[in-house]
Amino acid sequence: VRLLVALLFETKFYLLFSFLFGYSFTLQMAAAERAEAAFVPRMLRRQLALLALGLAHGALLYYGEILSTYALLGLVLLAARNLSPARARRWAIRLVVVACSTWMILGVLQGLAGEASSATNGDASDKLAAFSGSAWQTLQFHSLHLWETLPALWLLQGPSALAMFLFGYAAGRQHWLASPPAWKLQRLLKVTAPVGLFGALIYALAAAYAPGGGLETFAFGLGQLTAPLLTATYCLLMLALFNTPGGARLCTLLAPLGKMALSNYLLQSAVLGLLFTGYGAGWINQIEPWLLLPIAGVIFIGQMWLSARWLRRHPYGPFEWLLRAVTLLAWPSWRRSE
Repeated sequence: VRLLVALLFETKFYLLFSFLFGYSFTLQMAAAERAEAAFVPRMLRRQLALLALGLAHGALLYYGEILSTYALLGLVLLAARNLSPARARRWAIRLVVVACSTWMILGVLQGLAGEASSATNGDASDKLAAFSGSAWQTLQFHSLHLWETLPALWLLQGPSALAMFLFGYAAGRQHWLASPPAWKLQRLLKVTAPVGLFGALIYALAAAYAPGGGLETFAFGLGQLTAPLLTATYCLLMLALFNTPGGARLCTLLAPLGKMALSNYLLQSAVLGLLFTGYGAGWINQIEPWLLLPIAGVIFIGQMWLSARWLRRHPYGPFEWLLRAVTLLAWPSWRRSE
């Protein structure tokens, strides 16, 4: 299970989220222009609200949350809002290459020095004790470890997330997702899929069977270098599926989830907290690993149903509504009009 998750999901899906963050930045620019409103104050308010949501989420539900990182990196994107698409792509590539090369060099040095991971069995024991205990113990663990985890997230995910912000920004400026040509999708897949899977496999093998040493650090750098290509493969496959005869039906099923991405992200933390920590059932370390995959699938399907049902009555998800209210300094409609 560890191999499968590291191969197909870990370090790939937050890149997709980051890409869409950058793409949506250009939609916010267009919306401000249509409304003849100042763009910078809008985005500053939006990023500040996202930072507050992220810190609250981390302290209460998941200390490894990424929203606060996105909020601060979004300020960098705001400062770079006048970059041309070509220059944004060049900066993104440089950022990925430099960051990943650094990790690979550190892995080699760590291997030569014979250093082990800084993680200890004590860390795992503390987490297990907290999440198996009371709601108060779980809350204490999240709130205390948030501040220790944020710097690590900046090192592990910050450079790649910012690079994908820039890729998404460039794509949004050129409307890549509006009408992608089918022949380009096929040509790109022949490159992105094999290279992306190769790097992901090296990382997955190291993470599953050689954790904690220089080999895993080196493999992490290599995996991060190729992860954008595997993320691109997922994007291209979905775009190809959307262009099939059943693509419209697939869009109908998935669109509500995407329209409520922020609310669904926070809801997942709440549901998993109720299942696996002291906030609820405390199932941590009590479920067979392979069962976690269908549990994740059930949660996902449940969110598909809930999102569609919610959007029949409301134009926005609850946290999307809140973020929009802060961005516009106005109360958006809560319910759909008849």
